[in-house]
Amino acid sequence: MEKALRMMTDMKTLGFSEYECKAYLKLLEEFPLNGYALSKASGIPRSRIYEVLKNLIDKQMVFEQAEKKTKVYYPMEPRIFIKKLKSHYAKLFEDLSEYAGALYQEPKQDDKLVVISGRENIISFLKLLIQGAQKRVALSIWEEEIKELTGELDDALDRGVKLRGIYFGKNSAYPSLVPHRRIDRYMAEKKERYLSIIIDSTHAISGIMSRGAAAKVTWTRDEGFIEVSEDYIAHDLVVNLYSASLDPETYKKFENFADNVHDHYFHYLKKDLAVYKRLME
Repeated sequence: MEKALRMMTDMKTLGFSEYECKAYLKLLEEFPLNGYALSKASGIPRSRIYEVLKNLIDKQMVFEQAEKKTKVYYPMEPRIFIKKLKSHYAKLFEDLSEYAGALYQEPKQDDKLVVISGRENIISFLKLLIQGAQKRVALSIWEEEIKELTGELDDALDRGVKLRGIYFGKNSAYPSLVPHRRIDRYMAEKKERYLSIIIDSTHAISGIMSRGAAAKVTWTRDEGFIEVSEDYIAHDLVVNLYSASLDPETYKKFENFADNVHDHYFHYLKKDLAVYKRLME
């Protein structure tokens, strides 16, 4: 019973009516049947049964045969019907792709900014974009988010796509991602997990991911926005790789220098700056 209900749901998804589903499934169980017997066995009203059968015959799912003074109906063998259905939909998708491609002209500059809300929606959208990546995926990403994208990233790497960027976390699965040196300090300052992803230098997605259903990112194909996003990730790579190459004393001097630059820019309160400095000790 459960399988039959699931099959009816699948057939409805493909555009078949409930009566068409019931008639075809009943004929698979028992055939041949005349219209009256099929109506009674399937629960389809007698006033509708011949209309339903005509639709199924037109779709080549059912065929009729004259026997004595009546007509009986047989189901098309499922293997043949499904093969025919696959071929039909494959042709539809091929035609749609060709027609849509002819209508769509790639713009040289697309400066639209599209806001995507909700963490689940954002992750689903990122998966689709990564699935289409051909050359390079650049990331500034936290461990909480990358865990949900590993399948798509692994497939991209298998296709020869390059992976570059900054990783906020302790256990990166990708050697090409550089761990950020000051995660605790970052969270104390920003209090949010931000994300920035550039795919093939064509798509840029950036925003806040730490707010669950209230998470929000911006997606764009604007060349200027993409260039700025690329520079942001490249700059973070330079700073983190350079700091990792320093001896402890030089590293401490470097971080003090960085703190002074940040303080001059953001005008930290003294108590906040003291907290930030302790987080780097």
